[in-house]
Amino acid sequence: MSVLFYRRPDYVAKLPGPMNLSQCQIYVDRTQKHRKAIPAELSFENVVQNRALPPCTLQDFMDYLVYVSHDAENLQFWIWLQRYTAKFYALPPSEQALSPPYSAPEAIQPTGNEVSQPPRTTEKPRFGVSEYEVNFDQQEPPMTPAGAMSPQFDKQSFLSGIATTNRSVVDSVEDANAQAGLKWQSFTIQPFRAEINRVISHYIAPNSPRELNLSHKTRSAVLHALQHTTHPSAFALVHDIVEGTLRGQSHPNFIRWSICNGNKPRVLFVRNSGIAHIVAAVILAIFLICSAASRWWRLWCFPLLFVGFDIGIAAYKGLCVIIHTGHSRALRPWEQYGDGASLNSFDNHDEDEEATVGSSTDEVYSMSTPRKDGGKTTSRGISMDTFGTSNAFDHELWVDKYKKKPLLRRIFTKTVWIQNETVRLLQDRIVMQSHVLAALVTVPLTTLIVALPQTGVL
Repeated sequence: MSVLFYRRPDYVAKLPGPMNLSQCQIYVDRTQKHRKAIPAELSFENVVQNRALPPCTLQDFMDYLVYVSHDAENLQFWIWLQRYTAKFYALPPSEQALSPPYSAPEAIQPTGNEVSQPPRTTEKPRFGVSEYEVNFDQQEPPMTPAGAMSPQFDKQSFLSGIATTNRSVVDSVEDANAQAGLKWQSFTIQPFRAEINRVISHYIAPNSPRELNLSHKTRSAVLHALQHTTHPSAFALVHDIVEGTLRGQSHPNFIRWSICNGNKPRVLFVRNSGIAHIVAAVILAIFLICSAASRWWRLWCFPLLFVGFDIGIAAYKGLCVIIHTGHSRALRPWEQYGDGASLNSFDNHDEDEEATVGSSTDEVYSMSTPRKDGGKTTSRGISMDTFGTSNAFDHELWVDKYKKKPLLRRIFTKTVWIQNETVRLLQDRIVMQSHVLAALVTVPLTTLIVALPQTGVL
């Protein structure tokens, strides 16, 4: 990977309308030529398996999808499906036989823009957890030490908080099936039928709390498959769409975002500071050219021009050169207040907080935080749960606190050391590029300023 010619992954914009396989392939094609911009240490597999250090952990990825790109339901569903696949194949063969692999009939296969899927066999689907298994018990790597503090855990509040609708799960599933034109009931004797119904009511049904961006045709095909079986192959079509979106759009954008070490106010401040340095250099050059001073005084324009171009080019790529000297990054707005929870919050507690009981991988309870109205609400930890409220975060306390924070404090906010060595290396290359480009521009400009004849007007 070249130092002078390294480029961050290009931003991949969301395509309009519901997702299908052909659109996901567009994502993949767009990012194919930029694969070298994402080192193997920051690959999709390493991120979702939580093998990357901050700021590229699984929780960081989830935070980005919740707070920045607003499509965390894709990763939430993907994580659940990996765990569900492992759990299903851990059943005895006699129970697995109750839910045979699904083979879509020709009549309901998606047509047009939606690529048809081949019939499924009795073999494990190609998205089995053997390749992309998510390890929720993994204690390392640790989260950023200066992140959010762990609030008290209120299990009862959490359990009541996930009741996002007055209708039962069964009613929600029946309504979704009715809209898809499916009249008969599912086989209740099949394993994990109750869990499948919860997934439908949370991700597949229209207007569900974490509704996936699926077309009506895709949703109908998946619901039809789930009426026949609870085998993981029934999710094959939606899995391909979700994973294609995560790999081709969400993950490259997340890596691009993670490389930046400054928040938006800081980057804008540094960028404007660079412009101010350049303007000051031009004014100084004009003054010295118009004066009777020796032309060698014009060399003082060099440091102003160099600093201006240097920090301006780095800021254009999302980096603050000053913060970079310590290999640090500005805390995200949701990390600056002690009202969030993270994956490692169950194991790392502040001295002023009560310790909470760790949860199993199949039943993860979130941390809970005070609401504005004095009640309780879930925060960052809820995003890692399969079933819960929607991913809206306007109720979280940090939103109001950050809005009221003075602009100067937003610019010079607290920083935390970047633990991921690969991210530090990529930042080093970008800053080195800004140094070289600034020198290439500043040297000829300074030479031209010195060579211009004096006018003696002043």
